[in-house]
Amino acid sequence: MTHAVRRAGSARRAARDSDAPRAWQRMLSGRRLDLLDPSPLDIELSDIAHGLARVARWNGQTRGAHAFSVAQHSLLVETIFGEITGSQDPVACQLALLHDAPEYVIGDMISPFKAVVGGDYKAVEARLAAAIRLRFSLPGTVSRSVQAAIKSADQIAAFFEATELAGFDLAEAERYFGKPEAFHAADLPIEPMSTTGAETAFLSRFNALDAQRGAG
Repeated sequence: MTHAVRRAGSARRAARDSDAPRAWQRMLSGRRLDLLDPSPLDIELSDIAHGLARVARWNGQTRGAHAFSVAQHSLLVETIFGEITGSQDPVACQLALLHDAPEYVIGDMISPFKAVVGGDYKAVEARLAAAIRLRFSLPGTVSRSVQAAIKSADQIAAFFEATELAGFDLAEAERYFGKPEAFHAADLPIEPMSTTGAETAFLSRFNALDAQRGAG
């Protein structure tokens, strides 16, 4: 780490320790992540996996012995992304896996509430997403084709989560998420996992993709 980077980190910490309202969160890794000015140096994969495994989709209003976590949703989206694109590009797959990564800090705000909150939430989310991509040497700008495929995979995942776990009937789910044509619930990993299981699975998949990037 260069002297310039150390000085920048010290300056950030000094600002966070001032009398201004606290805008950072302490992570179990010991990092303190500033939500208003997130530094890639304060982002750890272990914190992301741990946090996402403990954030419930659908505000926890799902069937099963465990909550369906954002970590498990992320794995589901990455699985569907690979199916609809046929992509074996580990960078694109990591982008899909991390598509909701900011939620390890800000939680999973359901879509109706996002619409109420508006731009401020989106701005914080975008800054966190950019810092996360930089931390893991992923593209700062995601191509339109990859963005579209991730969004499509996200919608398909939401449809099956809604109908299999969250109590939506088929007509209601189709209205909000569209009707998936080439997927069936039985073929997808949507059985809720324990937090430990979801965290371990998320870490394992990310690290497998990272190994592919290294091999490439």
